[in-house]
Amino acid sequence: MTNDFIFSHVDHTLLKAAATWQDIRKLCEEAEQYHMASVCVPSSFVKKIRQHFPSLTICTVVGFPLGNGSTAAKVAETASAIADGADEIDMVIHIGALKEGNLSYVTDEIRQ
Repeated sequence: MTNDFIFSHVDHTLLKAAATWQDIRKLCEEAEQYHMASVCVPSSFVKKIRQHFPSLTICTVVGFPLGNGSTAAKVAETASAIADGADEIDMVIHIGALKEGNLSYVTDEIRQ
């Protein structure tokens, strides 16, 4: 198994709250250099990445980091990220609902 094979299956990720455009740009440059599967970034950077790195696969996370925001907020964040050019959405589920066994809430939230 080669490094190239491994890198092609890895999301290059930077989700720190204090990440700057310079940090994200470096991440994207590395992703291009090593042919990573995608970059996984905060949704606020998706549009700019799409403009500056059009060939990258862009993933963003909604409901991050806690997952206990409203379903409506997650739906809106998802729609905005897709409009900005995101290729993939990872969603943090409502962990409290899962712990309570409220699977219908979790399933409905994912479906929306």
